Amino acid sequence: MRSHTYALIALTSALIFSYFDPSACTACTTFVATPGASVDGSTLLASVVDGYGPANLELFPSVQEPKNPSASVDLKWPTGSNGVLNRFMNEYQVSIAESDTATHRSELGNGGRGLMYAQIMVLALQRSKTAREAIAEIDRISNRYGYGPKPVVLSIADKNEAWIMEIVGKGETEIGAVWVAARVPDGYVTALANASRITTFPMDDPENWLYASDVVEWAVEKGYHDPESGEPFSFRTAYHPKDDKFIRKACFGRIWSIYRRIAPSQDFSDAYHRGVEGAEPYPLFIKPDKKVGVLDVMNLMRDHYEGTKYDMTKGLAAGPFGCPYRFRGMHTSPFGGLGWTIDGKQYCWERPISCQHATCAFIAQSRSWLPDALGGVVWFAPDDAFTSCYVPVYCGITEIAEPYTNSDPDRFSWESAWWVSSLVANYTYDRWHRVIPDVVRAQKQEEEKSLKEQPIMEAQALELFQEGEDKMRAYLTEYSKQSAHRVFERWRQLAGEIIVSHNDGWVRMSGGFSLGLGYPAAWYESVVNERPEYYLISPGKTDHKERSGEQE
Repeated sequence: MRSHTYALIALTSALIFSYFDPSACTACTTFVATPGASVDGSTLLASVVDGYGPANLELFPSVQEPKNPSASVDLKWPTGSNGVLNRFMNEYQVSIAESDTATHRSELGNGGRGLMYAQIMVLALQRSKTAREAIAEIDRISNRYGYGPKPVVLSIADKNEAWIMEIVGKGETEIGAVWVAARVPDGYVTALANASRITTFPMDDPENWLYASDVVEWAVEKGYHDPESGEPFSFRTAYHPKDDKFIRKACFGRIWSIYRRIAPSQDFSDAYHRGVEGAEPYPLFIKPDKKVGVLDVMNLMRDHYEGTKYDMTKGLAAGPFGCPYRFRGMHTSPFGGLGWTIDGKQYCWERPISCQHATCAFIAQSRSWLPDALGGVVWFAPDDAFTSCYVPVYCGITEIAEPYTNSDPDRFSWESAWWVSSLVANYTYDRWHRVIPDVVRAQKQEEEKSLKEQPIMEAQALELFQEGEDKMRAYLTEYSKQSAHRVFERWRQLAGEIIVSHNDGWVRMSGGFSLGLGYPAAWYESVVNERPEYYLISPGKTDHKERSGEQE
């Protein structure tokens, strides 16, 4: 590894609750686009990192392998059941994202021995120059030190290709892991959302499929697969047999929503994620109708099923102002807090891609035609991407803007990008359709500005590269910091503007006066329908618009 170089890692402190499985509905959604599927030939790996608490960016220098990786990780990074370590990209443009699974066998997800998935991801980033090397390293350290306790689907990308890797530990009594990895075909994309995706696979195609040497043998030994049945070995059937209506809705609903947006011509049915018997599962990889760019991916990860019959901004559950978020109950309530029971019947909310408890979101962009320090850029958004803003952070930088490093879960600060983003988000929830246009307007301006500047700035960086890599790194560091500070200041200003403009249920207009807009007509009607006589002052017909206050 080169001296004075860095692996770009982000730390997220996350407390994950669940009803029946820690990964059931709180973990992450990921999306991968190969170079042939992207507008400019980039590999794009996007993730919405769900959890609880703030996300900070931090740089770690490359290190040699410790004698005991488990102890080293424990000392260097937060650990324990409440600490989740997020990792983004290393100095060679290798990036990793995770989506832990709700579909695995319980005995393979409770306890377990060895490293946690966050630890193996960081160790793999520190020891790989390509995605294939990262897969090999994960296999090596899992067999040497053990893997557990939570099965996970990893997305692993470099500047030339992308893979997905499903890995399962061997429970509490054995050291090691079983896994399978699939290369995403060039020109294709995939989406992952807390569920195993790989079923049968060829075992004689190492160019596109890799797997643990005992992936079948161990399943037979544990009784997960019967070779005498005549059925081909399926990784998902063997290790991830859970398949109920909640998993279909909460996990595969997100995959459907990405697929239906990126390939509308393929007319993906909603039947599978609604639990229809015999419905066809969604393919592992699809070809998008059009090649995607960074901005397209940003928008894909901001999804609440808008424009479908599952649109979370519609209906009584969205409240009077069309908020797409559903606040969860305690972890003891059904379906990880998403559900409830009435008269013995169980119900649950939709589970969207963009959610209020996201710690952050990122898009790792890797490009083969540029020097690594310049080719790798992480577009980072603290808190929920829908109400936050992505900023470019290059993997070759040596310092990070202070507001993105200093969030404290127990103390609000106007100097913290995460807390300011969270404040903006929280102020949208109970007045969504009034406030969100202001947020989207600022978001669009700032992100489009960064994307417009990108080729100009990178051309200047390449010129500096001819004078020496250190000069280019210094330039990238200063640019990344300035971009981050610009967006941070804009969001801090936006937070203040929202507080002033939408204070106490009023909307402040130009000229210094405030206007009361009341509620939408449909909401007034719902109120009256619930208690027809309760609010009645006098009978008789009144013009609908006059008595409804705010218009629909």
